[in-house]
Amino acid sequence: MTSDEVLRLAAFSAEPGGGNPAGVVLDARDWTDERMQQVAADLGFAETAFVTGQPTSDRHVEIRYFSPHSEVPFCGHATIATAVAMAEQVGTGPLLFHTPAGPVEIVTSDDGNGITASFTSVEPHVRELEPAALDRLLSVLHLTADDVRTDLPPRVAYAGARHPVLVLGSRETFDGLTFISREARDLLDEQDWVTMTVLWQQDPLTYEARNVFPVGEITEDYATGAAAAATGAYLRSLGAVRPPVTLTIRQGHHVGRPSVLRVDVPPTDGITVTGTAVPIAD
Repeated sequence: MTSDEVLRLAAFSAEPGGGNPAGVVLDARDWTDERMQQVAADLGFAETAFVTGQPTSDRHVEIRYFSPHSEVPFCGHATIATAVAMAEQVGTGPLLFHTPAGPVEIVTSDDGNGITASFTSVEPHVRELEPAALDRLLSVLHLTADDVRTDLPPRVAYAGARHPVLVLGSRETFDGLTFISREARDLLDEQDWVTMTVLWQQDPLTYEARNVFPVGEITEDYATGAAAAATGAYLRSLGAVRPPVTLTIRQGHHVGRPSVLRVDVPPTDGITVTGTAVPIAD
């Protein structure tokens, strides 16, 4: 394996064949923006991570993320995949990723069953959705205001990337979610959102998530670490959880790649998301 090889790993896999595929390049120091964008587009995964600076002696790393469509400020599942790949080369322990969204602390460990990585997001914030944007969002997702829980109102949550969050009251409506990819892509670009996060609450500490993310051949993301962190921030801001608390987010089974994300919500500061990453067979 060469240092600038494009690795392929699935992060947050709940079972064989699950998880969200990510590309990882551990040495892209000499790569141009155009080359990174082209590799991400050719690979076709939701995001590919590029380590753009030599790791320092204290394990600080410069990193960038590209979807097939454009550069994004932060990507959770590609962060987990990169951290696992780095830990396999340099050993487990703490890492600090310097991302376009800000510094992200990471801890990797190995319990004998594989390497686990946890990232703590930048300082999150949550704001109300503007009425016009909410109307567009509901229209694009073929929903009405009556489909959304009033005790968990729509918000835009940020934990490195912006995601509108909707919590639906009906499992049937959640499972039957539909949208037109082009319309969804246009709205994401107009609002500077990365995905549209739609949730259904399974029990007090477990949520199922669907993340609308039309890019390339992808329409719905398989496991979205940044959105999971944003969801933790969203629930904390509304007082829907009592920190410190650990949440489970299940995602991906609607699109054939079951995934599970662990979300630790502290009383203040960043949200921690934990998962694993495994190589994808050619």
